[in-house]
Amino acid sequence: MNVKQASEHSGLPAKTIRYYEEIGLLSPARGDNGYRSFSESDLHKLTFLARSRSLGFSLDDCRQLLSLYDDDARSSADVRDLAVRHIADVDRKLAELKEIRSVLSKLVSACEGDNRPDCPIMDSLSGHENVI
Repeated sequence: MNVKQASEHSGLPAKTIRYYEEIGLLSPARGDNGYRSFSESDLHKLTFLARSRSLGFSLDDCRQLLSLYDDDARSSADVRDLAVRHIADVDRKLAELKEIRSVLSKLVSACEGDNRPDCPIMDSLSGHENVI
């Protein structure tokens, strides 16, 4: 299967598939003509990567997950630990986003939104005034 077909099967853009190969996440075979030839195993890995990335796992996490995926003697505790760490990262990001939302809400509340050029949002962003 060529990269276009692998892209259609996995839902990943061909450019992403080539990048994953470049950084060593997968190694499709090469035909005599030099073209990539994706096996069923490669397609499973691409689907696995697509799903892992959609859940927000980093490329380093994906590398570890693929290593565990390929290891028949893996411990589910290792997989769980990686997922638990990822949940902690998601929780941290959520807290950061809530703080950003809070600050933005305060800035919007402080802005009259009229035709005058004075704007507490602009003042805060430029560092001239601390509205919040």
